[in-house]
Amino acid sequence: MRSQGYSRPVNGPTRSAAGGSEGGGVAREDGRRAVPPPRPRTLTGVLAQALDPVAGRSGAYFSVGLRDLRSGAVGVYGGGWYDTASIVKVGILAALLLTAQDEGRQLTAQEHAHADAMIRHSDNAAASALWRMIGGADGLDAAHRRLGLTETFGGEAGRWGLTRTTAADQLHLLSSVFEDGSALGEWSRRYIGTLMGRTADDQSWGVSAAADGTGAGFRLKNGWLPRSTTGLWDVNSIGQVTAGGRGYLVVVLSDGSPRMDTGVALVEEAARRAVAATTAALNGDAGW
Repeated sequence: MRSQGYSRPVNGPTRSAAGGSEGGGVAREDGRRAVPPPRPRTLTGVLAQALDPVAGRSGAYFSVGLRDLRSGAVGVYGGGWYDTASIVKVGILAALLLTAQDEGRQLTAQEHAHADAMIRHSDNAAASALWRMIGGADGLDAAHRRLGLTETFGGEAGRWGLTRTTAADQLHLLSSVFEDGSALGEWSRRYIGTLMGRTADDQSWGVSAAADGTGAGFRLKNGWLPRSTTGLWDVNSIGQVTAGGRGYLVVVLSDGSPRMDTGVALVEEAARRAVAATTAALNGDAGW
């Protein structure tokens, strides 16, 4: 049995899943320390209880991130870095939109066409075209830093699918799209969310399995990549779902599935269990 999650490199970048300062307050001009705002409630224990059984019988590594949009409660299960595969396309589009904002312009017709194909149909040629437009890995990394991501690093030599990321960082990316206070403007955030809500039928798997059909439904982007060195699959899914009357940001990253379909099954089971357990806890059904 493989252990769940990767171990972080000893000197690798780290951040708490909830973000925020690690100190005991912020120094003010008068020398006194301001009391920091309360941190979001952590879902770590809830996720561990829900997902430990999956990890115990899974032959693949996986990590899950979840944030409740109503309360701000947040948690990450598992750790380490994963290849993004095509979920990086959300970051590519965010970088393009930040560039357009900085230049005070709308997207061109060609950029719109590439964005639509890249997000709704996961078109790789469109992604490669936009990757070049944003300046490749350097442009992606710069955009990610503006959006609060510090553990994601663009793939080298044009291989955007080999961008490395963590579940915590992908939650930050989703938050920059679906919550206020982002460097992305309102139109940019709405544009990304609209495309993620109109994915082609053959793309509608993944964290969407956790949605219960109420509210705003789901918005998602999936990624999958067979690794030539191992013959195993990376299968990932990120997005926003509604369940139990609550909206959630959900990330599931995985590595090491023998086939794509087994990777999809793992991602969907992890998403369903994480959202169901969190909904029960937050709605008071589990005494949490």
